[in-house]
Amino acid sequence: MNSLEIMLVLLLGLAVGSFLNVVIWRLPRMLDGEINQTLTLSKPASFCPACKSTLKVWHNIPLWSYAWLRGRCGFCAAPIHWQYPAVEFANALLWLLCALHWGFVPSALAWSIFMSFLLTLSVIDGQTTYLPDVLTQPLLWLGLLASTLGLTEASPQQAIWGVFAGYGSLWLVASTFQLMTGKEGMGAGDFKFLAALGAWLGPLALLPLVLIASISGALIGIWMQATHRMKHGGYLPFGPFLAVAAVFQALYGEASLFFYINWLS
Repeated sequence: MNSLEIMLVLLLGLAVGSFLNVVIWRLPRMLDGEINQTLTLSKPASFCPACKSTLKVWHNIPLWSYAWLRGRCGFCAAPIHWQYPAVEFANALLWLLCALHWGFVPSALAWSIFMSFLLTLSVIDGQTTYLPDVLTQPLLWLGLLASTLGLTEASPQQAIWGVFAGYGSLWLVASTFQLMTGKEGMGAGDFKFLAALGAWLGPLALLPLVLIASISGALIGIWMQATHRMKHGGYLPFGPFLAVAAVFQALYGEASLFFYINWLS
């Protein structure tokens, strides 16, 4: 890739990241009915949550506006959460990684969209412990479409099997856990999320993916309890760990699958 292509990818990634912030803030509130029914992803125009002032165009320039405003609202000087520039930067980085891995080709765009879905779902799940169907279902169908168009390594048959394997495996684990303990281990949103990941990555990628997500989730959970950052019996959303593992699988899937097979043997 040349410097112009890299710059274009970064700018597109930042622009999409700015929209992801809108989805992350508005979608859970729309689904929960916290705000009146006039709120959509497109209307009203972006506004400050503190003073409700409509933002100017120059207040919405990814990264630059946050730095220029020194992390505060241009009207009421209320602090702007660091999440906004972090999401923009993370999405641009993910888009760049896809472009560097697949090249400046349609496959890279498809995987970049995949990464944006993962980022959005991770933040929403981390904040609300909720994985909305309005995001997981389109992600699943986009995975099936991408496999049909030859934009992913999974064939259409593998993508379909990935959907069934993803949903069924977590459903079986959660049902067994609930039967043995009487407690709910994870929600149906996790099943649907893993089904969507299976559509993109295929069934063989799900074993190392779940292994990576489970181990990393367990380690983070132990650390949070040891440092009293999470109360005993507290719930740690599984979605972000599935998303991080999926990023790793998408970029380095063959290496992790080889490691997993060697580990089993």
